[in-house]
Amino acid sequence: MRVYFDNAATTAMDDRVVEAMIPYMKEHYGNPSSVHSHGREVRTAIEKARKKVAELLNASPSEIFFTSGGTEADNTALVCGIDTYGIKHAITSPIEHHAVLHTLEHCAKKGNITLSMVRVNDKGDVDLDHLEELLKSHPGSMVSLMQANNEIGNINDLHAIGNLAKAHDAFFHSDTVQTMGHYAHDLKKIPVDAVVAGGHKFHGPKGSGFLYVRKDKKIHPFIYGGAQERNMRGGTENVIGIVGIAKALELAYEDMDNHRTHIENLKKHFIDSLKQHIPDVSFNGQSADLQKSLYTVLNVSLPFSEENSGMLLFNLDLNGVSASGGSACSSGASVGSHVLRSLKTDPQRESVRFSFSRYNTLEEVNYTVEKLKEFYGVTV
Repeated sequence: MRVYFDNAATTAMDDRVVEAMIPYMKEHYGNPSSVHSHGREVRTAIEKARKKVAELLNASPSEIFFTSGGTEADNTALVCGIDTYGIKHAITSPIEHHAVLHTLEHCAKKGNITLSMVRVNDKGDVDLDHLEELLKSHPGSMVSLMQANNEIGNINDLHAIGNLAKAHDAFFHSDTVQTMGHYAHDLKKIPVDAVVAGGHKFHGPKGSGFLYVRKDKKIHPFIYGGAQERNMRGGTENVIGIVGIAKALELAYEDMDNHRTHIENLKKHFIDSLKQHIPDVSFNGQSADLQKSLYTVLNVSLPFSEENSGMLLFNLDLNGVSASGGSACSSGASVGSHVLRSLKTDPQRESVRFSFSRYNTLEEVNYTVEKLKEFYGVTV
């Protein structure tokens, strides 16, 4: 059996997304910046996609900018937000995705900002009291805290963080790559200035993404060289990606509740089976708490075993199970997970992130648990 449990890294494209994209590969090939009919029909598709995304998120089309993915969207919001508003201080956490951490560290290294890290506890929860202290000391900061952690699944309260940011005149950006398409977002009600998406996290195409920037927080462009995206992103648009991400988001919203129920059942069964069959199993962060974590992510901490030390992901792969040792963006890297280091997890234990999609099954969960039992010599 082949099992794919690395959906937090990327998801399989929905066939209906592929079908929506094909005409813009084969028939509608005009440049959307051209004024002739071939260009106009493609321009119309882009604007229809923008309108659909905005409608689903309860935003204005003028607040949606298409990008190459979540990383570019994060960079744009952070670098251009800091530049546009002359921001001199930023606040983030040590467990953010590198698209945020490395970007802000680079801004600090260049001397554009000073950077503060809000405290997180050993479960990865953000200390909101410390965040308030930092904001009181540094009003007008850039605040960047993700809605949900891609490795341990912890969910942050955007309303609580956003209200604190607003009270201290801060620009609040949230990396929403792991929640977009899996949770409903009403951007007229959430007190956030910028959020992002990557299409391949919710069964859309790789190389597609978007950035939402609240209309009263307009920022400078990140990429120059053309008037595309209403002068916000130079370069000919990735039309097939734009069509694909809009279709994927539309499909995600159509059946979001059923998808969530199905995936939560898989995750709960996985947790219960591991607790029953693997001695001394535990879970990193809040990932085993269905109320406090992404329903798509489970980060499992397994006991030390000489046979599996440093080889667990390899052994899973040999048996047809694809998973991650933390963030997929660092898979294969010897440095390990900065998130798990921040949580001070036991380095002797093997940590594996299993992440699920609507295409996974109970049979796949059972197969994976059986393989883990074999690896750890569990015969019962």
